[in-house]
Amino acid sequence: MEQYIEQNKDRFFEELFSLLRIPSISAKPEHKGDMQRCAERLRELLLEAGADEAGVYPSDGNPVVFARKIVDPSAKTILIYGHYDVQPAEPLEKWNSDPFEPSGVAGLTTIRASSSCTLKPLNIRFVWAC
Repeated sequence: MEQYIEQNKDRFFEELFSLLRIPSISAKPEHKGDMQRCAERLRELLLEAGADEAGVYPSDGNPVVFARKIVDPSAKTILIYGHYDVQPAEPLEKWNSDPFEPSGVAGLTTIRASSSCTLKPLNIRFVWAC
């Protein structure tokens, strides 16, 4: 397992960053397109990871992403829920770097959209579990 993780580490980071770079700020109408783009990216990642099916569906609010992976038809179903929107990053002038781009600080990669205000990092774990 450790060898697999090490061999795929760069891909894992890029998949996570591809979500975190999207400013999916649901509280701001001007980011409606970003909400759609983030939902579509989640769908793509789920299919690439091996989901049997994945789709993006309209709702009265933001798009809903639904995916299915059937390992054993006789097994019980598990439903996993997570949101993919983030809080506004304003005031932007207070940031030392773009809040939606990864940056290196003291050997760590940081990006604002990965903080506790979003479930994107948790969602990507579910994608990889497919």
